[in-house]
Amino acid sequence: MTVDADRDTDLRVRAVTGRIGAELSGVDLAHLDEFDVAGIRRALLTHRVVFFRGQSIGATEQIAFASRLGSLTLGHPTLPHLTEEPEIFDLDSIAGASANHWHTDVTFVDRPPIFSVLRALVVPEVGGDTLWANTVAGYRDLPDDLRQLADGLRAVHSNGHDYGRVDVAGLKGKLRPEQIAHLQTFVSEVYETEHPVVRVHAETGEPAFLLGGFAHQLVGHSNSESVDLIRIFQSYVTRPENIVRWHWQEGDVAVWDNRATQHYAIADYGDQRRRMQRVTTAGIPAVGLDGRPSRILQGDPGKYYLGR
Repeated sequence: MTVDADRDTDLRVRAVTGRIGAELSGVDLAHLDEFDVAGIRRALLTHRVVFFRGQSIGATEQIAFASRLGSLTLGHPTLPHLTEEPEIFDLDSIAGASANHWHTDVTFVDRPPIFSVLRALVVPEVGGDTLWANTVAGYRDLPDDLRQLADGLRAVHSNGHDYGRVDVAGLKGKLRPEQIAHLQTFVSEVYETEHPVVRVHAETGEPAFLLGGFAHQLVGHSNSESVDLIRIFQSYVTRPENIVRWHWQEGDVAVWDNRATQHYAIADYGDQRRRMQRVTTAGIPAVGLDGRPSRILQGDPGKYYLGR
């Protein structure tokens, strides 16, 4: 593991794996100067996701820190905010919130968030880890023929598919009532967006996969072809070499670059409580290798971008 030092800040960066993830120390997220923020941003572009242990911050400080990385969104396009701060997305297992599937945040809108800042409030005694995968490395791992295929594809993303799809009759007896209610609210307003399968990272210029659980249909391909091709591409993203696993402690903060990652919150903690709060910075339409941007197919996500 490598350790980087920045002469302008006390920030220390320790890589967690060879391809993704770094633990940052030496800073207090409630009291950052411009050099600290610049160092955190550099670490994000290099390591894709960064982790801070033992941060004593609340929602106000979390929002203030996230706003140093960019303008903020509302907590979520369809789910109501459960705190006094509309920028906070409260992920509480008691309320039925879970995301145990590979995804990039909110890709069913045309401007998915750039950065996500997640703070651990309640951590189960056992389980509840989160995985992150490097979508830049996943693309690089493709053989040439699959890369040429992926480069020209576009995919439809929707919150009404996969994790968001609700079959109330089929879910009875499998999920708790609060989990069913959460999913029904999640799809109360359906959004669909067409994105390039391979996006160009706006800051680094790197090509990266833009897929995950909200992507369900490849434009110009049948349902069965879409499922098979997405599964193949996803298998490269989620290879063990491209994954970091974080074991949460209360007070931890994780920050990740949605343009270069997918993540998976492991729901292996039974009836224990797990509560996290997330803040996201506003994005721009994804752009493919051919220069074509994302395109809205259904829904008006404008209100989601009106955070501070």
